[in-house]
Amino acid sequence: MRVAVTGAGGRLGRAVVSALEEAPFTGPFGPIAWSRAIFDLDTPEGVGPILDRDRPEMVVHCAAWTDVDGCARDPELALARNGEATGVLARAAAERGIDLIVISTNEIFDGRRTDGAGYAPADEPDPINGYGASKLAGEVAARAAYEGVRGAVLGIARTAWLYGPPGNDFPAKILAAADRAAALREPLRLVADEVGSPSYTLDVAEAITELIGSAAVGGTHHLVNAGRASRADWAREVLRQARIDIPTDDVPASTWPRASTPPAWAVLEPTPLPGGEPLRSWQSALADYLPTLLRQRSAAGSVAR
Repeated sequence: MRVAVTGAGGRLGRAVVSALEEAPFTGPFGPIAWSRAIFDLDTPEGVGPILDRDRPEMVVHCAAWTDVDGCARDPELALARNGEATGVLARAAAERGIDLIVISTNEIFDGRRTDGAGYAPADEPDPINGYGASKLAGEVAARAAYEGVRGAVLGIARTAWLYGPPGNDFPAKILAAADRAAALREPLRLVADEVGSPSYTLDVAEAITELIGSAAVGGTHHLVNAGRASRADWAREVLRQARIDIPTDDVPASTWPRASTPPAWAVLEPTPLPGGEPLRSWQSALADYLPTLLRQRSAAGSVAR
């Protein structure tokens, strides 16, 4: 199967490309990696000739403008990049009978539910920020493009709170913040009123690959590691696994004003994978990832000295 991946240079895109390289169904030539230079969200109209040239049977659309504060400051640009560009790609792919997976987000939901349950695929979207609205627009446009199309399948894969290589993610920022707090002899302040589903990009990429390999792409999938955590819980687990002993204080998200308003309850209910096994716990996934971050932290410290 010829599988193309948009946003192949991004956090999730590179993980999907890597997972597909190990998949037997992509053959000896592996996946087709489309970087921004090939498929640019600001000029999506050129995707038709790219599809005709590379002739993929499946496209995994990872490319997105994920700067949530940037999306809040410029919602029209967010809508163009995450909504309209997705629609252009979806229409071009559907016209050619090409299957498509659109990567989406927990931020299409308002985060106001109080029953303790994660959001399921059938729950009604109601975004409260520009990023969520633009990603929902992309979902809607893709569904419209594939409505009534025979011989081609659309999948929506939502995920949440992604972290993973190359770093500069939440765990990496917590390690850096802990170093700063220790140097100032201050407690580390942690946001306690945002709860979500920390998800490791390598695990999400493996789940996407499993969907493709099992011909189970169609429909809406919630691909997140098992369990849930507040930002403070997540941060303390990073510190615990890194064996960093530093005082912490729980604070509200309003402590740091920002352009975007994130959903307070960002938990997605995982959907079953074809193999029947759910993704592992977020704590277990973090344990696999953290040694890489600690080596980078140690190397950076050596250079600084």
